[in-house]
Amino acid sequence: MDINFCFTLAFFEGLFAYNSNWNIILLIIGGCSILSFTIFIERLIHLNQSEVDANKFIIHMRKSIKENNIVEAVGVCENTGGTIANIIKAGLVKHNRGKEQIENAMEVAGLVEIAHLERNAKILSIIGYITPLIGLLGTVLGFIQAFSEMRMSGLVDISATRIGEAMEYALVTTAAGLVVAIPSILAYNYIVSRVEGFILEIQTTSSAVVDLLVDRDDDL
Repeated sequence: MDINFCFTLAFFEGLFAYNSNWNIILLIIGGCSILSFTIFIERLIHLNQSEVDANKFIIHMRKSIKENNIVEAVGVCENTGGTIANIIKAGLVKHNRGKEQIENAMEVAGLVEIAHLERNAKILSIIGYITPLIGLLGTVLGFIQAFSEMRMSGLVDISATRIGEAMEYALVTTAAGLVVAIPSILAYNYIVSRVEGFILEIQTTSSAVVDLLVDRDDDL
């Protein structure tokens, strides 16, 4: 993503160096790059804050539940915080209900927490798909301007410098779109893989806690 951000700065420098009609395309791509970088960092921070040591958490839960100290177990969830703790807490609140109701409470809480984990991540995918198209639009506009220069100047008075400049910046917009799209798609897939890991951990931990609660009821 650092490469992405460096190219964004280069795009803005190009905007001040040239006054081409399609520089607005570079401005849009640069804005997409900043948005992509910002979302990725925000999601990365959120995911790191949502992580907990699942094994240590389960040990605390097992101890409190086996002692039938649900209040303590809820307190552990509140002190631990994070995605898994919030889901387990929703199940503990229903500890005096049946297994199905406990599982339903955890499932609803899980859907809410997963939605929080995935928030804004889809924007990375959208940026990854649309920036090459925006760059291609800039290329088309550049070629249109180049051919317009040829038509207006005539074959005798064609300025190789102006035509070359138009063609160069036409291709730069496509390159810019790809430079933003590739890191954005990689970032999106990384976020998705992290969320999938969370989902697996949620399922495993939730199942273990439900079993502990059901076994506790059987012992009582």
